[in-house]
Amino acid sequence: MTFQYIRFFSELSINDVNMVGGKNASLGEMYCELAPQGITVPNGFATTADAYWYFLHHNQLQKPIADALASLDVRDTDALAVTGAKIRQWIVNAELPSDFIQEIEQAYQQLETEYGAGVDVAVRSSATAEDLPDASFAGQQETHLNISGSGELLHSCRQIFASLFTNRAISYRTDKGFDHMSVALSLGVQKMVRSDKASSGVMFTIDTETGFCDVVLITAAWGLGENIVQGAVNPDEFYVFKPTLAAGFDPILKRQLGSKKLRLIYSDGHTHSGSTRNIKVDRELQDQFCINDDEVTALAKMAVTIEQHYSRKAGHRMPMDIEWAKDGDTGELFIVQARPETVESTKSLHALENHVLEQRGEVLVKGKSIGSKVATGKIRVILEPSQMHELQANEILVTDITDPDWEPVMKIAGAIVTNRGGRTCHAAIVARELGIPAIVGTNIATQALHTNNEVTVSCAEGDTGFVYQGLLPHHTEHIDMTTIPRPKHTNIMLNLANPEIAFETSMLPNSGVGLARMEFIINNSIRIHPNALLNFEQLPADKQQQISLLTNGYDKPETFYVQRLAEGIATIAAAFYPKPVIVRLSDFKSNEYAALIGGDLFEPVEENPMLGFRGASRYPSSDFADAFALECKALSQVRNAMGLSNVAVMIPFVRTVDEGQRVIDLLANHGLARGESGLKVYLMCELPANVLLADQFLELCDGFSIGSNDLTQLTLGVDRDSSILGDYDERNEAVLKLIEMSVDACHKAGKYVGICGQAPSDFPEITEFLVSKGIDSISLNPDSVIAMSKLIVGLENQQAD
Repeated sequence: MTFQYIRFFSELSINDVNMVGGKNASLGEMYCELAPQGITVPNGFATTADAYWYFLHHNQLQKPIADALASLDVRDTDALAVTGAKIRQWIVNAELPSDFIQEIEQAYQQLETEYGAGVDVAVRSSATAEDLPDASFAGQQETHLNISGSGELLHSCRQIFASLFTNRAISYRTDKGFDHMSVALSLGVQKMVRSDKASSGVMFTIDTETGFCDVVLITAAWGLGENIVQGAVNPDEFYVFKPTLAAGFDPILKRQLGSKKLRLIYSDGHTHSGSTRNIKVDRELQDQFCINDDEVTALAKMAVTIEQHYSRKAGHRMPMDIEWAKDGDTGELFIVQARPETVESTKSLHALENHVLEQRGEVLVKGKSIGSKVATGKIRVILEPSQMHELQANEILVTDITDPDWEPVMKIAGAIVTNRGGRTCHAAIVARELGIPAIVGTNIATQALHTNNEVTVSCAEGDTGFVYQGLLPHHTEHIDMTTIPRPKHTNIMLNLANPEIAFETSMLPNSGVGLARMEFIINNSIRIHPNALLNFEQLPADKQQQISLLTNGYDKPETFYVQRLAEGIATIAAAFYPKPVIVRLSDFKSNEYAALIGGDLFEPVEENPMLGFRGASRYPSSDFADAFALECKALSQVRNAMGLSNVAVMIPFVRTVDEGQRVIDLLANHGLARGESGLKVYLMCELPANVLLADQFLELCDGFSIGSNDLTQLTLGVDRDSSILGDYDERNEAVLKLIEMSVDACHKAGKYVGICGQAPSDFPEITEFLVSKGIDSISLNPDSVIAMSKLIVGLENQQAD
């Protein structure tokens, strides 16, 4: 059957954007081209741009619409609302041409032949100017779900044609410089996936906050996907690492449980606007991930396949924004939309904009950070869309959630803070496009924050965004990466503890990570003493309750520890892959371990924990051996299951050669044998004994990483935790002598030697000393990399002269 105004997906390709808009052209492209590669797209059809113009011409609406918009000032929200409503009413009341109606009915009948009588369909909009590299048109027009029967379908056609003139769509086109009468609307009619009985979500083939391109970000929630797009729920989140996924590993870098309090399902009866309704999700389901690891991996593979296909078509890397759905009847995973990502992928790869919060204050609320900027200003709490006009320029907009109707006022906000929503919700997408910071999924923003209070919104501290009391000082650094020189002989590595800033930090010039601190991950992402998790059943009831709240979604308490630790390490390793990432085994002191949940039940009370039960002495001890086994399991998971073989292990605070040998043997017993699968094991050189017996210690390992903090303390007999003693200084001649000896010993043994202590980050003269001694690598804090790189290049040039 030949149609004039309709094309089935099997007849479309990405070259048909002008005919059926970006979304429908993309659906046709995937339906035709990617099915052999395992990408399943539900069948459907699209109306053409000609059908839209025919509809307007049939009702003589072009001139009235153009005239109504010609004199409109979109900044006048009242006038915008009146004009938009008038145009939409004209279209809803207009007549669909009879031949167009006949084609819609016949096309729907074909879907009934394929899927059964009264087939349920989604009716979506696809504008001919959308999904361009500099404009996302996110949520500008309506979507109707669970439409059944040609009568409902025809009603939806008029409603969605009218949605081309929603207030937000008119405002958006004006801001982007599009002529209103040059944009046509195509309707996409697609078989529904019964994700109301399962789950659905959105995925990006790029990290949406940093532009790091080697991950797939997947969000997921129970039920139909509109809740995620609209920000009505805080979804589960998953990050998957592309390079080792392609090699057959299962590199899920992060799993974050969302609250998912609402579920969008089919209604029992039908309405003209699409018969769906939200229901509350049982607590038991809120506390479960709504897709399993195999499904996460399968979705990530689909996302990579789609990205590779569109990248080949475009002739350059094309990160994608993809909607997926799981059918609750069959368990199948479907792709229901795919379009180019339009924010991070268009940024310069060579320009780094670093936003620095100079001091911190009282935290009022926190949530997921969107972007990396900092904003200050007065709060404006708006609970109802009807109050939108109250927002003043540069105020901090605080609300429950936003939807596309908010866009005309969002552009004047200094920042946005919402109770609900995840990284792919409407507020997040618009904030990224506007270039303003946003914090979503706070749960309590509208209760905890109050209109006219002055606050600082910080998205410059990683994955978590904070709203601080007061106007705090901050500044922005603009860095042209092409102007930063790279040393020829001295590797610049990084000291890094926080996985949340790993992707962004990896964009600095570097040769890997010289020190990845495990303690930060344990303290911030886990918060529970490992022995408390291993002995959960023996804990007091109050401790069990605390731990149960944190370990929701995990089958056993110790699984939570291993998985969270593995994810934190893996995120850092993936950010710098394939460069080396040296992970130090846990080096908490007993007082620090005691501060974790349940820790006071398992830790000794020591007079000077700095010199007590720490580092290598812990791992073989009967009091800690089982906890250390969890640590090793996490490291093994990162290297062997996720394929991040760039991870090396570093043993801290090794007092004797025998103690070092015991730990080396213990690592091997736990699947981390030195040399196996290329595993390198280093020792921290931080005790004078390590230097004096360097030749013996170096026989155990692949080299030294000098810990100047403890080496200074133990050389000078100074407690670095003491505020009374003022003689703690790494530049002391005795300390420098021991550093020189350790460098020489490593050179003599043909082993690696680097430094990961604080000294090079603080003192340029120590950096100069190290370069003069020919140290292999200097590991620096991120904020000192650029200055020290320039210094080291200058020193190397002097040596060459």
